[in-house]
Amino acid sequence: MSALRVVLHAPTADGLARARRNALNLTRARPDTEVLIVANGAAVAAALDTPDPTTDAWLRLCRNTLAAQALDNPDGLGEVEAAVVTLADLQAQGWAYIRA
Repeated sequence: MSALRVVLHAPTADGLARARRNALNLTRARPDTEVLIVANGAAVAAALDTPDPTTDAWLRLCRNTLAAQALDNPDGLGEVEAAVVTLADLQAQGWAYIRA
């Protein structure tokens, strides 16, 4: 069976919590899964307020959201220029998209 590549889109705080759980479930069931969590909107502030050392390595924060909400990323979580572009690029590369 080939490795899965899954991008979980978290646009809300609740979506971020679901994406984190989904990522853990995916990697437990299929350890060879490549997973990314792309957060924008309200999920960015939630990610900054509630770090999760288990899943934050997979997390990418939208820089557009950081700028729009005047948020800093003091812990150096991963960032992408624009969530929408990253999501489209990954899907074009064959990644499965799941909105959390």
